[in-house]
Amino acid sequence: MSDIRHEIDLETWARRDHYRFFSRFEEPFFGVTVNLDCTLAYRYAAEQERSFFLYYLYRALKAANRTEAFRYRIAEDKVFLYDKVHASPTINRSDGTFGFAYMDFNEDEEQFYADARQASEAVKNSTGLIPSVSGQNVIHCSALPWLSFTSLSHARSFSFIDSCPKISFGKLSGEDGRKIMPVSVHVHHGLADGYHVGQFVETFQRLLNGEAL
Repeated sequence: MSDIRHEIDLETWARRDHYRFFSRFEEPFFGVTVNLDCTLAYRYAAEQERSFFLYYLYRALKAANRTEAFRYRIAEDKVFLYDKVHASPTINRSDGTFGFAYMDFNEDEEQFYADARQASEAVKNSTGLIPSVSGQNVIHCSALPWLSFTSLSHARSFSFIDSCPKISFGKLSGEDGRKIMPVSVHVHHGLADGYHVGQFVETFQRLLNGEAL
């Protein structure tokens, strides 16, 4: 895991006032849900005999790493920018439970798949709910393949300082010959605005379309 981080000078940071304002909120996160076109991504994953979950997870993680605001984190009343962020996804088990996994982001897609499959199998073959020790530079990810949701909220412990973005993926459904998937994105408003979520969504969609970024 890459944990290289750089402290932000709050006095010169363009988001100084936004950070100080929203950091005082009991609930500083805001979220949106968007529908993404996965027609080409689903086809490419099938042709390559890939897990569609890992296929889109890799692209979501790549888009997050391309979006600077998704690499900011808060620690000890300071803001840091990480060089790289990774995935802390939920993995569903056959008995209806789930567990937490940790997956390193790797620009090498084949290596990402190899490591991710190993992490997934470890969780599937385990029991209980033991949070993965993953540090701050992660994206909290979850998949709800049974639900085509239009909004989503998260369980939160307000006594626990949290600034990690949260991305949830819903049920893939057909619409006018296309395959559409709802994606929920929650971010700390002191670190990101709708503009930055828009950057992430645009990059994610382009990667799902097969563009090389």
